[in-house]
Amino acid sequence: MRKLIVLSVGLLALLGFSGCSGGTGLSGLESRLEEIKARPRGRIEPPPEFKPIATYAYSAHKLRSPFSKPVDQSGAYIPDGRKVEPDMGRPKEYLERFSLDSLSMVGTISRPGGALQALIADPGGAVTRVQPGSYIGKNFGKVQAVSETQVRLVEIVPDGRDGWVERANSVSIAE
Repeated sequence: MRKLIVLSVGLLALLGFSGCSGGTGLSGLESRLEEIKARPRGRIEPPPEFKPIATYAYSAHKLRSPFSKPVDQSGAYIPDGRKVEPDMGRPKEYLERFSLDSLSMVGTISRPGGALQALIADPGGAVTRVQPGSYIGKNFGKVQAVSETQVRLVEIVPDGRDGWVERANSVSIAE
């Protein structure tokens, strides 16, 4: 039985190798390759010349976003005698990650004998207490005063000439 298996494997290997020795199929392939190589070579056309397109200087990026509220520039002023610039080393407070127009005042709260504090809601609905000295908004807005109906603050905004100016702003209670 063992001799039969060895003999059949050997016979199959011999038949397999004999199929690879036939050179008649390769001669047709070689003649076809020689025919293709003998053909005259083609010429590649040069790429077309492109006319330069006139450039356009886009300057609307300097304008106010159409999705934000117009800002009254009359409140912007440069104080005399001191240079205005934000404190970049100060740790940011929670409400400084939101733009001022996305925040809304929802009420006030006070402790007996304590100062009046405003309740400010962020876009997610979370309510945070602010008092004079707190910071809100993306423009380094420092709360100056809190009343029953509004929070008055001073923002530090770029003046457009590599400097900073202070601008008065407020957040009123939501009706």
